[in-house]
Amino acid sequence: MPDITDKQTFSDDDALEFHRVPTPGKISMAPTKPMATQRDLSLAYSPGVAIPVLAIAADADKAYDYTSKGNLVAVISNGTAILGLGNLGAMASKPVMEGKSVLFKRFADVDSFDIEVKTTDPDEFVTVVKNIGDTWGGINLEDIKSPECFEIESRLQDLLDIPVFHDDQHGTAIISTAGLINACHVAGKRLEDIKVVLSGAGAAGLSSIALMKAAGVKHENTVIVDRDGVVWRGRDGVDQWKAAHATDTPHRTLAEAMVGADVVIGLSAKGAITKEMVATMAPRPIIFAMANPDPEITPEDVMSVRDDAIIATGRSDYANQVNNVLAFPYLFRGALDVRARRINHEMKVACAQALAALAREDVPDEVAAAYRGRKLKFGPDYIIPTPFDPRLIWYIPPFVAQAAMDTGVARLPIADMDAYRAQLRQRVDPSASLMQKISSAVRGAPNKRIVFAEGEEPSVIRAAWGFKQAELGTPILVGREDLIRQNAAEAGLNFDDLGIEIANARVSHLNAEYTEWLYERLQRRGYLRRDVQRMINQDRNYFGAAMCARGQADAMVTGVTRNFNMVLKEVRRVLDVTDRMIGVSIVLAKGRTLFIADTSIHELPDAAELAEIAIKAAATVRKLGRTPRVAFLSYSTFGNPPGDRGEKVREAIRILDGMDVDFEYEGEMPPELALDPEQRANYPFMRLTADANVLVMPAIHSAAISTRLVQALGGATVIGPLLVGLEKSVQIVPLGASVSEIITAATFAAYEEGAETEA
Repeated sequence: MPDITDKQTFSDDDALEFHRVPTPGKISMAPTKPMATQRDLSLAYSPGVAIPVLAIAADADKAYDYTSKGNLVAVISNGTAILGLGNLGAMASKPVMEGKSVLFKRFADVDSFDIEVKTTDPDEFVTVVKNIGDTWGGINLEDIKSPECFEIESRLQDLLDIPVFHDDQHGTAIISTAGLINACHVAGKRLEDIKVVLSGAGAAGLSSIALMKAAGVKHENTVIVDRDGVVWRGRDGVDQWKAAHATDTPHRTLAEAMVGADVVIGLSAKGAITKEMVATMAPRPIIFAMANPDPEITPEDVMSVRDDAIIATGRSDYANQVNNVLAFPYLFRGALDVRARRINHEMKVACAQALAALAREDVPDEVAAAYRGRKLKFGPDYIIPTPFDPRLIWYIPPFVAQAAMDTGVARLPIADMDAYRAQLRQRVDPSASLMQKISSAVRGAPNKRIVFAEGEEPSVIRAAWGFKQAELGTPILVGREDLIRQNAAEAGLNFDDLGIEIANARVSHLNAEYTEWLYERLQRRGYLRRDVQRMINQDRNYFGAAMCARGQADAMVTGVTRNFNMVLKEVRRVLDVTDRMIGVSIVLAKGRTLFIADTSIHELPDAAELAEIAIKAAATVRKLGRTPRVAFLSYSTFGNPPGDRGEKVREAIRILDGMDVDFEYEGEMPPELALDPEQRANYPFMRLTADANVLVMPAIHSAAISTRLVQALGGATVIGPLLVGLEKSVQIVPLGASVSEIITAATFAAYEEGAETEA
């Protein structure tokens, strides 16, 4: 199946580290009920669990009410066709299956676990899955080779009373059918009139042509081609699945079949389609070259012979990517929400038609940002939605659910579709999309030059390489060029033609300029010229910060080899504070995004400083695309119990009361009051209209301890602290920061220097 992205922006070591650290794998289980008291345990297990057991024994469908079955999908494989890597065995497929489970959760809030079945025998595989099938609300089969996948799926659909869906077949079919519907709109052609040629009669190819027929393409207008040529009616050695799509045709080769064809669907191999073949197609040809990682023919080759073509591929670096993540999460979401007994043709067609309709809608700017800021508009270069379109979760499932209801496979029909769409909107995880929005905004803004100050460190080199590969900006590595290149080569990274710059502070032609400028700045603070010259020549933080101050760079990331306070002192000798400098940490946990301030600068802020911290934090949060609601945290609740720090918080509130600020704020209060509407109901005078998302701490120790405690306990991701308030953005990562942490910090640094996303 096509991946989310086919353009590698990481090294092999990065991939291994990602899957290993901090916990091996990509998924875990979290309880949804409290397990803190004896009563909790008695209800969860013995004796309380006996009550739902008896209820389910009397009515098996009650499992949907009393267990997680209704939102649980199994991703099952035997590893016989892993991505494009072939039959590597069941256990080798586990990273892919875990990844599929993560995508289910990320895009559609579907809980999912992977199961690897150690057999290549279809009968044995079916027996295993049949016997565990009742556990799940649905089953996603994955990476099972053809033709066994057809038999396995068909038999399990007959044996089980839940949706069984082989994504390698139907995911590609749904997306390519959606693309075909819209390509015909653009080309002025009708589905029932077009001549379609399929190159590649494997699982995805046969399912695609079948779904296109269900959508309106006529059987007699299709030709399928496998590695032995055209599958014509009467050809020897053709299995039952190919034979079902055989037609009476005089053509025997792909080249012959493509003469005068309106559409060619490629799910075969690199080079299968030539420019000469494309030249013979009908006017306004539609070419879906979806082989991965290299398409049957590149868009560049197509356009060299046909400037009227509409093209789609399986790759993220071309327009119109056919990406399975556009289908399977939302197809299952709709199926689960009506407790469907199966996923039928009508539901798949409904999903394809919904995707096609969404692509014809006006595209919000934040969606266009994922395409490097290019304004997307329905047409030849935009016939398929982008995978990170936030509208997918509430737009697609209702069409699938309605089709299930219309065809009688829904156990639990939805009475109010408008209410259902509203409920789906709430399933979108704001924390999951934060970095995607910020990264997209950075890509869409003018290219930023980011200094990676500790440029000789292997982790920094890998981060700079990944940052550049992701098209987030131009990295400038500060250090000795020979050592940087040596360390890059040892990491397997090729810098040639990539556009990563290297600046050696010791021999740079900018030394004299930087020394003179910084000496003029520091000469009345007790620094001699030779002191300043030594700073510029020998300390990469001074040199990198000077690059930012003097306009040779836009922002900087550092901190891998030195502690925060030391780095901050060095940077502040070079860069000015614009108004109030603070540290903001971002906590992503359980669908909630919280911004904590101040986590790095003010040790014991007074009331005026607390008010300024709140103003700066609120402005930062607004720039990150969120509406700030500020809670001043304390051990006390509106003066009870009294204390010195509590009084400072109350005074900060009085200061804000006398100012014209554009955000909600309230305090002082403990965390549970800021984050729980039921708790706030006891205080009807409170000004917060919803849960707070900006938490202002009374002192640095409470801020730092709380965020580090949350991170240490697990279950949450903590980003930062992000440094806000310098004249140029400098982000200081923790000592020994990982490659991912460095890239995240560099992305925020670039974002602070000009890219903005909408709320």
